[in-house]
Amino acid sequence: MESFTPSTDAVAGSITLSALLALVPLLVFFLLLALAKAKAYVAGAWALLSALLIAVLGFGMPAGLVLLSATQGAAFGLFPVVWIIVMAVWLYQVTVLSGRFEDLRRVFDAVGGGDLRVQAILVAFCFGGLLEALAGFGAPVAITVTMLLALGIAPVRAATAVLVANTAPVAFGALAIPITTAANLTNYTGEEIASVVGRQTPLLAFFIPLVLLFILDGARGLRDCWPVALVTGVVFSITQFLCSNYFSYELTDIVASLIAMVVAVGFLRLWHPRNGEEAGARMKTELAAARASGWTPSGSGSSSIGTAESDTAADRLTPGRAWMALFPYVTVIVIFGVVNLWRWGVDIPEALARTNIKIPWPVLHDALLDSSGQRQSSTIYNFEWLISPGTLLLISGLIVALVYSRFTDGGRYPLAMGTAVAEIGRTAVRMSSAAMTILAVLALAYVMNFSGQTVSIGTWLAGTGAFFAFLSPVLGWIGTAVTGSDTSANALFAKLQETAGAQAGIDPKLMVAANTGGGVMGKLISPQNLAIGAAAVNMSGQESVLFRKVLGWSVGLLLILCVIVFLQSTPVLGWMLP
Repeated sequence: MESFTPSTDAVAGSITLSALLALVPLLVFFLLLALAKAKAYVAGAWALLSALLIAVLGFGMPAGLVLLSATQGAAFGLFPVVWIIVMAVWLYQVTVLSGRFEDLRRVFDAVGGGDLRVQAILVAFCFGGLLEALAGFGAPVAITVTMLLALGIAPVRAATAVLVANTAPVAFGALAIPITTAANLTNYTGEEIASVVGRQTPLLAFFIPLVLLFILDGARGLRDCWPVALVTGVVFSITQFLCSNYFSYELTDIVASLIAMVVAVGFLRLWHPRNGEEAGARMKTELAAARASGWTPSGSGSSSIGTAESDTAADRLTPGRAWMALFPYVTVIVIFGVVNLWRWGVDIPEALARTNIKIPWPVLHDALLDSSGQRQSSTIYNFEWLISPGTLLLISGLIVALVYSRFTDGGRYPLAMGTAVAEIGRTAVRMSSAAMTILAVLALAYVMNFSGQTVSIGTWLAGTGAFFAFLSPVLGWIGTAVTGSDTSANALFAKLQETAGAQAGIDPKLMVAANTGGGVMGKLISPQNLAIGAAAVNMSGQESVLFRKVLGWSVGLLLILCVIVFLQSTPVLGWMLP
């Protein structure tokens, strides 16, 4: 098959026309999702079809290579993305089948002052941030949204809150892989980029808990609980800034999430939210209404979640039961921590990385060339069969199932190992529509990337001169919205941001950091993340509902970041930069 080199001006020799044509698949997807209220996998299929046609007819990519690009994207969508989602939801199902989720609700009753809104912030923002720091790739959304359901929050509200909460830690997620990726592609170190990112995203992260309060309970939630939300956000942001600039940028979100959680719990010993019982009643009524309309939690083991008021003396939480309720999440943290951080004596991350299998995608790897005539590394599929977050979640779940099957507390928490393992298949079946969406979206992303459509959009935006400082985060936003990964957005645009910044007379390091920060906001509307959120609350096919809920927050936060970055490129806020 003949070789192909992507071009940014493939349409009539014009970057503008090429970029406008390249935007069509994205418009098709989001318009079908938002206006036509199509199912996400239907919107994804039409968007993929349009991208295939544009790649062949508009960008001149051979049809065979276009189809091969789509297959590599679908393969990546299946593993690791779908694998992660299935395993995250299955881990939740193990705890539900065992009956331990009721005790988890009681744990958060204790640490959250009995206020459902505060409990939700601690789970979605602090615990979700910790999971993002260790795993990423959608696992935090899948896990924390099921925890919010267990606390008694209605499905759409729970998914919306978790998606918004997942913005704060994304730039430093998965041990800051987005920043490390950008460093590998530019002339800057990870520390240099992180120091700038740490002076941008914390400015938004500090009020994310306040936004969560508004999502959970409107203006009443803000009036009743704003002090603890503000304290949580401020502590997280300050720690994120200090750690990214003066400690270890890879550990930024781990440290920030843990310290924010500890400070929030300590603060609740001194201050108590108002009207918690009334808010809990409102939220439980909303959940009951969702059930009455026909919605049920995912999984055969799901049951109604009780309240502190309905607990009997026999239900009173003991230290042992509290530990067993938290055991799955402690296990996840320990396993992910060891795999990603343990370098004493034996470098476990390096040793496990050697188990990865790198597969040059057939034909495509030899035929897709860059502008210098070299084969592109992105056409090598990295099969991380052992260190994938999904595999680590499987290992965690098997450990949890084994422990739960052995310690049933006199039959109070019955769980057979065979039942837990069989639930993997049932979970996979329930995730089928979400899987179709993800496969279509990742195929779309790879076709757009390999044909030159994505880079043409970026090059077009980069031609705006000094105003590029304002538009720079938009590139990261688009990249993450398309691929579902801030890491992928940096892989696409980090070098372009550096070059465009230098050409426009703007600090290139600022532009690279802005790409990372913009990607944080794009995560909110990423079809991959929407599918994960919808699947986790058993609403697969209704991603358009979540999209409409989070779109305004995504665009609003993006515009704020655009203004911050633009002002940082001028003397107004230029003093903030290192």
